[in-house]
Amino acid sequence: MKRPALRRTPGARAPLLLTVPALLAVAFLMLPLVGILARTSWGELGTHLTAEPTTQALRLSLLVSLWALGLSLLFGVPLAWLLARVPFPGKAFVRSLVLLPMVLPPTVGGVALLLAFGRRGLLGPWLEDTFGITLPFHTSGAVLAATFVAMPFLVISLEGALGGLRPRYEETAASLGASPVRVFLTVTLPMVAPGLIAGAALTWARALGEFGATITFAGNLPGTTQTLPLQVYLLLQESPEAATSVSLLLLAIAMIVLIALRGRWTGTPGDHRDRPAPRPEEPMGTTPDVLPEPPAYVREKAPQGRWPLHADVTGFTRLALAADPGTTIAVVGPNGAGKTTLLRALLGLTPRAHARLRLGDTDVTALPPHRRGVAWVPQDGALFPHLSALSNTAYGLRTHGVPRAEARREAQSWLDRLGVGHLAHRKPGQLSGGQAQRVALARALAARPRLLLLDEPLAALDQTTRAHVRHTLRRHLAEFGGVCLIVTHDPVEAVSLADRVLVLDDGRVLQDEPPAEVTRHPRSPWVARMLGRNAWPGTATADGLQLAGGGRLVVAEPLAPGTEALAVIAPEAVSVHREKPTGSPRNVWPGTVREITSGGSRLRLLITSDRAPDLVAEITPQAAAELRIADGTQVWTGVKATEVTVVPL
Repeated sequence: MKRPALRRTPGARAPLLLTVPALLAVAFLMLPLVGILARTSWGELGTHLTAEPTTQALRLSLLVSLWALGLSLLFGVPLAWLLARVPFPGKAFVRSLVLLPMVLPPTVGGVALLLAFGRRGLLGPWLEDTFGITLPFHTSGAVLAATFVAMPFLVISLEGALGGLRPRYEETAASLGASPVRVFLTVTLPMVAPGLIAGAALTWARALGEFGATITFAGNLPGTTQTLPLQVYLLLQESPEAATSVSLLLLAIAMIVLIALRGRWTGTPGDHRDRPAPRPEEPMGTTPDVLPEPPAYVREKAPQGRWPLHADVTGFTRLALAADPGTTIAVVGPNGAGKTTLLRALLGLTPRAHARLRLGDTDVTALPPHRRGVAWVPQDGALFPHLSALSNTAYGLRTHGVPRAEARREAQSWLDRLGVGHLAHRKPGQLSGGQAQRVALARALAARPRLLLLDEPLAALDQTTRAHVRHTLRRHLAEFGGVCLIVTHDPVEAVSLADRVLVLDDGRVLQDEPPAEVTRHPRSPWVARMLGRNAWPGTATADGLQLAGGGRLVVAEPLAPGTEALAVIAPEAVSVHREKPTGSPRNVWPGTVREITSGGSRLRLLITSDRAPDLVAEITPQAAAELRIADGTQVWTGVKATEVTVVPL
């Protein structure tokens, strides 16, 4: 069967003006390598490489380069973390110091080392008199020189990897009870392993090939400081053919390192090229309507305390919050209202706001995040990509000292309850968005927190799965001895899960009342619209409201004139006509249909008018057909005064 010809993408052909210099650059880099290959005495290659001076220099090179790699890891990893994670004065200067050996001529680096650690240097006499250590013309001096020129490769590579790692993974691990050292060892290092391995390989290769700083600082003593590059330098004068053979060996080692790094280890933590594609959401058809109770050993190990919440938050978000044990609070508000800032303040993770926090009888304000007993589920779940779903869920239990086998049993129980137990062996990259969110929720619930913070925990789930997970979550929260805060944009979640709804706007509390009261009398235009209502702010007059966007609204029960208020109108209370209506409506405006959407068995119309703010009306499809409603249709809208609820702001 004839294969179809490959089609060249339009515009993919490289311009000649760029192609020619690029090819010349490749040739310039290639010719020296070709020269080594062409001048190598292949018949004598084995003899040259097995000669005693060469093997001795090779052993010394491996010893020096491995010691240099070890020292670079010991000191370079903390330095890279400091540069990537900690702001401090003089950071740019420190980074310049790290880069300096990469741009400094190696012989100048050797002179600098000699003036610092030589017998007449700054530290050399002290090291010799106090510890009897002499670095110049000693193998330790060769190690020091190689470390000086090679460590920057590790620091720069690892700093880039740490910079690409979102701090949310580390913050989530801390909220599950992991100390900073545990977070670094179990989350940070595994996630930046590609950058660490790349930096380590480049550091080792650079140390293996070091010449200038070594010969200047440590000398060229056979068996002591004469490494392979220095051996090549001597052989060029005595036996050029042998020098070419040893050069070929160093070239081969360098190429092997670079080929091993190509594509596989040079990605950042955010590089998903090698990860399996996320799987589509699997239906929960096998999940029963009534989810199982946790096993007895889970109930016995669950904390039995009661932890009321008292918090005073200052900064961008300002509020005083108190709640009894078992209370669930839905936090709602527009983007930028301070919802996530509130959660992060309770966790102790943001400088934008500070929370004086008491859980039960314990003031945890001064405690670090991992000791507060506050578990957090961020919007994206932040599952650790190097751990399976089961290991992710057991992570918080392990940080609290639960034995491995017991932690895995309890974690499996939580995964089963949330309908993802059959996915326990999968990595996060093999889960759909909804599955990953359920695993993140199971991880937080399994951690046995005193305060539970959920940032839109069900947003990634489909409607059927959301109902099941909501049922499970509601049952757990009913037995929970602490307080739960849920940030949500879903009115169903707010009403079905929460005992109170906390409405924020610009970091301030607009309303903190039971869901039923917020539903009947929303005091925020955003909340009213979230509930599907029309919300018009304005100023009360003798018979109604002077609207902030222009126009007047007549109401049945007006407030005191001058009161800032919000008029709330249900979409189903808006009548739509093709001709100007007569009769009972006190509020009538002409308008134009700008958008038609389907909401179950009814249609929602967005109607704009130059006499009133935008209005959403809800009618049946039959009524829309009779009125011949389409996008752009000119209509009249009417609202009875008795259908308007006015809420003082």
